[in-house]
Amino acid sequence: MKYQRMRNEMVTNQIIARGISDPRVLDAMRSVPRHLFVSEAMMDQAYGDYPLPIGEQQTISQPFIVAEMTQTLELTPEDRVLEIGTGSGYQAAILAQIAFRVYTVERIYTLYTRARKLFDELRYHNIVTRYSDGTTGWREHSPFDAIIVTAGAPKIPTVLVNQLAEGGRMVIPVGDRHSQDLVRLVRDKQGIHQTHLGGCRFVKLIGEHGWRET
Repeated sequence: MKYQRMRNEMVTNQIIARGISDPRVLDAMRSVPRHLFVSEAMMDQAYGDYPLPIGEQQTISQPFIVAEMTQTLELTPEDRVLEIGTGSGYQAAILAQIAFRVYTVERIYTLYTRARKLFDELRYHNIVTRYSDGTTGWREHSPFDAIIVTAGAPKIPTVLVNQLAEGGRMVIPVGDRHSQDLVRLVRDKQGIHQTHLGGCRFVKLIGEHGWRET
């Protein structure tokens, strides 16, 4: 009950108050137990208006950013979604509440195994996981109706754009190592259309089509 109350307050004060209105996104944010996606020591901070560390120099994104990126994808219950950067698994769980199937890729093995275990415990049977370099996408299951990248890229990877279905949407942070611009792409018969949604800050997208690991 305590965490349900905290989730409801999070949605009212952080999500709705900033303009997120898609009822499916709001329902997902109210439903997914965010506190289970952080360490036990941080559970009481899980619904705060900020990102939190999850180990391996990675973070679980601020709740509003998760909601904004999810709403931007304009998901339907039939959609197949590719997520680049599983991290804690929280974003994938939110997507799984709305979409038909979520394919999520993580390059850090400890995060990958931890997230997979949690998905199984919470019975998210529509989440498919892969331990790999996410910047190359998941060609075998493409094209995707939506792609979400949860780390900052130096540029938009063409290989991911090529895995979007016609009518597909993609959201990705693009910029330098310290700050990025959240970009929305839509693919149609005429080509690729971009919309810039504003500033953000994510950890680096590491991989063949992202930043090189130092």
